[in-house]
Amino acid sequence: MRIVGGEFSGRRFNPPANIPARPTTDVAKEGLFNTLENLLDFEHAKTCDIFGGTGSISYELASRGATDLTLIERDATSILFIKKTAQALGIYDKMNIIKGDVFRFMKQSTERYHFIFAGPPYALENIDELPLLVFEKNMLLPYGIFVLEHTPRNDYQQHPHFMRMKNYGTTVFSFFKQPTEA
Repeated sequence: MRIVGGEFSGRRFNPPANIPARPTTDVAKEGLFNTLENLLDFEHAKTCDIFGGTGSISYELASRGATDLTLIERDATSILFIKKTAQALGIYDKMNIIKGDVFRFMKQSTERYHFIFAGPPYALENIDELPLLVFEKNMLLPYGIFVLEHTPRNDYQQHPHFMRMKNYGTTVFSFFKQPTEA
């Protein structure tokens, strides 16, 4: 895996084989961030990466200037890798790494973000709860963006905050926007 843009563009990192994550492919990640460039000002953005996995999305955000990066992941091996990589990139002090359950975090959090990314396991049974919780719990700042990575079998086009969908084969990104103050 590599960082596809920004200050750390081209940097490669190799997570251990025992991390139970499905990292977003470099091609899909590049497409995602090309779209986000037109929707979001990364500089000093407050972000939340739920289902953090390898930390790949948070590294991309930091590489583009985000300075307040929250990442939620439940796997201890993944968290050790994320901490090690964040230290190597010099961004550890910008990260709030939380070991825990994503749904519990979302239900209890009172923080609001400019950008939230969710890259859950594709087989997650309650994946449809994620966009509902983001807006029910008012997790986005005005004009904030939420992106949910999923397979083509999920369709969120009827969600009231749905903006667009980008398809990269088996990887689909659905974009949602908080239009105004909730």
